[in-house]
Parts: sequence; C-alpha cells; structure tokens
Amino acid sequence: MFGRKRKNQLHHHIDTLIGANTTISGDIHFTGGLRVDGHITGNIFATDDEHSTLVLSNEGSIKGKIKATNVVINGTVTGPIDALGYLELQEKAKVFGDVHYGSLEIRLGASVAGKMIHQHPVDIEDTQQSEKMITLAPASEQPQPHTVTEKDAS
Repeated sequence: MFGRKRKNQLHHHIDTLIGANTTISGDIHFTGGLRVDGHITGNIFATDDEHSTLVLSNEGSIKGKIKATNVVINGTVTGPIDALGYLELQEKAKVFGDVHYGSLEIRLGASVAGKMIHQHPVDIEDTQQSEKMITLAPASEQPQPHTVTEKDAS
C-alpha cells in the first residue's frame, strides 16, 4: 500500500506436485513452489530462500524438518517448521514440533504441540540503519575535585 512492496510474497505457481498416493523417504530440496498431497518421511529444504513456498494439503503428511520462506499447512507435520516469511496454519493443520515464523495466520481448528517462536526477518534496510547507529557508553567516572567544607575543616 502506498508504493511499498511486500518483501515475502507467496509464490503462487506450483512447480512440483507430490501426489496423494505417493510416499517418499528421504530429504527433498526444492525451488519455487512445492505442493505435497502425499506422505514424506524426511526433511524438506527450499534452496531459493526468497520466493519458496511449501503447501501441505489436508491429505498429506510430513515427518521431518521443514525450512522454506513461505509455508501453508493443512495436513500433519511431525517435526520443526522454519518459515522465514509467512506461515499459514489452515483448519485441519496439526503440527507436532516447534515453529519459527516471520508472520503468522492461524485458522480455527489448527493445532500446534510445540513452541511458537516469532523471528524478525533481516531486511537490508535494517542492517543499513544499524550500521549508521552508534552505541553510547556511560561516561567514565572521573574523580570529582573535592571542595573543602566547614565539616572538613574541623
């Protein structure tokens, strides 16, 4: 809005589909969009950090770690989820593991058995601004000159 672009938009194009009658054992590395209707035992990693999207349908399940920019879950996940950008937990989502997310949408009926940990995505603007910032240290305590008072004179 007002000319500001969203950094982590959902990748709406599905490049890879794992069908409902498919079972995979082993790790998966993908780019772009991946939709899982089947069952996976293994870790899923997006190699394209900026525009990757994983969609797990209500028929699908994943036993393993998930790491992608955008993640949409409507099935069962047993393992940690690391969604650097956007995480959507739909009505039939069941997650058994810790969840790291940038932004989050949870629909009524979704469940998580684990920790929900918000993480701030590192933007270029933030790092540029932090390079311009300096930390002020408290002034070192220097001995103050002692003024002689009547009490000291006696």
